[in-house]
Amino acid sequence: MRILPLVLSASIAVARLATAAEMESPSPAGAAYPHLVSAGDRLLMSWTEPSGEKQAMRFAEYRAGAWNTPRTIVERADLFVNWADFPSIASTSDGTLFAHWLQKNGAGKYAYDVHVASSRDRGATWSASKVIHRDGKAAEHGFVSLVPVSRNAIGAVWLDGRQMTGEEGEMTLRYARMTPAGAMANESLLDARVCECCTTAMAMTSDGPVIAYRDRSPEEVRDISIVRWRNGSWTKPAVLHSDGWKINGCPVNGPQIDARGKRVVVAWFTAANDEERVNVAFSSDSGAKFFAPIRVDAGKPSGRVDVLWLDEKTAAVTWLEGMGDGAHIALRRIGIDGTLGPIVKIAGSSSARSSGFPRMAMNGGEIFIAWTEVAPVKKIRVVKF
Repeated sequence: MRILPLVLSASIAVARLATAAEMESPSPAGAAYPHLVSAGDRLLMSWTEPSGEKQAMRFAEYRAGAWNTPRTIVERADLFVNWADFPSIASTSDGTLFAHWLQKNGAGKYAYDVHVASSRDRGATWSASKVIHRDGKAAEHGFVSLVPVSRNAIGAVWLDGRQMTGEEGEMTLRYARMTPAGAMANESLLDARVCECCTTAMAMTSDGPVIAYRDRSPEEVRDISIVRWRNGSWTKPAVLHSDGWKINGCPVNGPQIDARGKRVVVAWFTAANDEERVNVAFSSDSGAKFFAPIRVDAGKPSGRVDVLWLDEKTAAVTWLEGMGDGAHIALRRIGIDGTLGPIVKIAGSSSARSSGFPRMAMNGGEIFIAWTEVAPVKKIRVVKF
């Protein structure tokens, strides 16, 4: 992928964020692993929580300054719940909701399927779920990203381990499109060898979907790659930027992406040359070319990034930054011209796996951030600006 030079502005033109205000979370104590998404005039948050001997995926919507009563999407004893591979919810422009979760399939520790269900009544009732992959293998399928790709259909990208047996075989990256009726199309193999357990990311540009993920070369270089939907087919994978991070194992630290028309922004973590960094890169042509990456962290990041556009020229990025024996959730604004705002500490957190991945969304001109607090009691916290 062609990398364009970026001329940084000498002045910091981005204004400071207002102080974050903590909100009451609609989820109970014990809930974890939130996912946020904007849906017109509503904000949706999904999460998992224990329910007796079962696990449940529930969600609530925030509208007109208040959360509604949470609703259950699925509740089962065989849900696969993982700190890095968690369920999500999405909404198409016609109001249809889609949700994905992971469900065990077989005796293997990492044998589970991706199930997707839909709702046409704002989550009061849900369709029977469909497994979005059709290989029928008792293997790992997960790290899903759901994004609306038309008025009433979603695109799903996921890591697919159908070709893996024990320590052999390769993790692949695959895509499919689904309608509310459960019809699937455009099933595609996007990359035949990718990092085994890093989150995927997908956004919808005015030219079609663009996907970011952590690739895996034969030499164990695990940098971020991009694939795009162009003229009725997927492009070949292209490395976004050659960090050169060679690591013999998965860092469980994938990229995030957002799009606004033809403008794309990607954030990712790398530890190439034994230096941890959080980078952000912009594209003005739907991801065909990216400007040179910009480092945004304060020197001790552990990744777990998220990113979103605030307006036509400014994005916001969040990540975990080291702080003494712990970590805090940091946020920074960054202009497409390279101007950097101050690093804002959102809240103290933990670098423990159980703290999951903070997630961010924008709705009604406000930024919302949700994350899992692990002590003294596990719960979900939510703030807004």
